[in-house]
Amino acid sequence: MFLLLLVCWFFINIVQAFYTEIIDDESYYASWGEYLAWGFYDHPPMVGVMTYLSSLLFEGNLGVRFFTVFIQIITLCFMWKLLQERVPSKDKVLLFFILPASMVMFSAYGFIATADAALLFFSTLFLWVYQRFLNQESWKNAVFLALSMAGMLYSKYHAVLFIGLLILSNYRLLTRSKFWVAGVITAVLLIPHLLWHIQEEFPSFQYHLSARSSGFKWKYVIEYLPNQLVVFNPLAFGAVFFILFKYKPRDVFERGLHFLIFGFILFFWGTSLRGHVEPHWTVASTVPMIILLYRYSLQNQKLLRFVKCWIAPSILLLFMLRILLVTDNEVSRKLDFYGKQERFETLETIASEHPVVFIGSFQKPSLYRFFTKKEATVLSGINSRQTQYDIWQKELAWQGQAVFVCCTIPNVTRNYWSKQYKFHGFVCENFQSVNRLKIAFDLNQTSFFGGDTLLLDFEIFNPQLNDIDFDHPELPVSIEAVYCNNSDLLFVKCDWNPKIEILPSHSRVKGQLKTAIPNLQGEYKFGLTLNNKICRPINSPFVKVLLVHK
Repeated sequence: MFLLLLVCWFFINIVQAFYTEIIDDESYYASWGEYLAWGFYDHPPMVGVMTYLSSLLFEGNLGVRFFTVFIQIITLCFMWKLLQERVPSKDKVLLFFILPASMVMFSAYGFIATADAALLFFSTLFLWVYQRFLNQESWKNAVFLALSMAGMLYSKYHAVLFIGLLILSNYRLLTRSKFWVAGVITAVLLIPHLLWHIQEEFPSFQYHLSARSSGFKWKYVIEYLPNQLVVFNPLAFGAVFFILFKYKPRDVFERGLHFLIFGFILFFWGTSLRGHVEPHWTVASTVPMIILLYRYSLQNQKLLRFVKCWIAPSILLLFMLRILLVTDNEVSRKLDFYGKQERFETLETIASEHPVVFIGSFQKPSLYRFFTKKEATVLSGINSRQTQYDIWQKELAWQGQAVFVCCTIPNVTRNYWSKQYKFHGFVCENFQSVNRLKIAFDLNQTSFFGGDTLLLDFEIFNPQLNDIDFDHPELPVSIEAVYCNNSDLLFVKCDWNPKIEILPSHSRVKGQLKTAIPNLQGEYKFGLTLNNKICRPINSPFVKVLLVHK
């Protein structure tokens, strides 16, 4: 019975993975698989490894998703082992499959390639090894504990919270020598990833700990719990918290499950105070939820009836949604599971053989590359976040070449119409970008009056292989001061002395800028940027300044 349902689960997911159009993030992860490294800007490398291995076996959708489908089958096997059912009945097996099938995001991560799919696998493996370690503190279990922890940490940084909550639930682990050995082995296994971070100046840490913070808004706090209901299925979510509040943990292992569920939900609710929380960030607590639901459904007949009468039928709704995702309809288009291939193939006919440069969105070059197999990149600006493309710096290979720039510039870009799609862009015959140029400046004070004139000593360094032409016939470059207050941006033109015409490759130029202080009130972040019409990149550090009305 177990093997039959496992095969059915695999078959449904493999069909879904084949026929459902790739979503934005998956195309991004697919590009990681083409350029394997020990780390990536957004996540550790495991999801890139998964898409790479998938591409060795298949093309198209399965070339991205196959290993996601495969590892969820292994995840289910380890989850079943965690329940320690030696002589399972058909009813118990059926109950077991009902629970993960009813969890919305667990079901979705059976065919959508994400870092969370890898985290679910390694966290399940970790719980299984941890359970064995509690029963027998052997060197074998210590080594497997280290391997599973390393796998989690190479999947997603949420693993730190997962491991930390388990230790918090059983602090006596810190008195066990074999657990410390497991920790040391894990640290050694993570050395290549740490070295990558050192080489790239810790981009992931800067992004997750600082750049993702968008400030406090009540809507972030209020929307958090409703989003969690959607992620876990409101019926299953409610049943889990009924168990958590009604029953005390029966052993150390079960106490760990309680800590994981409460810890993930409360921790990320707390982070909603500093910005939007993606609903799926708590998905690692799915496995502890399933284990508790299974255990206590067998113990409590009312809970078992609730699972059979309410949770099980909800699977039909999820199945209907999954059918909608593989067809062209309003739901699939709204959820971004349909229509992208036709859109980007249409853009290919406009760009022809030219590489395509997008502005701001890392999803667009990834989708363009996936559907057309042609080169594309993105230039990130001050008003967009940096991505893996800022590490690859693909645009540097196209300096001086003809490219298609997909963006809107008044009096420069053209409107292209094709079927129901509209594109804005132009062919730049002699492309040059300034995203990699670095500006340093000396700010002698941090408080300014609006309307005053600021004189600023600065230095520009060009690390690129090409010279930068500030009087470029297509993309001339100007320097601007930037004032940033949360999402509000103000750009002010600067005069410079001496005026730069050509900045040679690998050279530095010093000078003085003159700019007017805007008539603003409050604390702002101040920086300098080079505007070449298509993008205002982050060229300098930002410092806090106080602007005061006269």
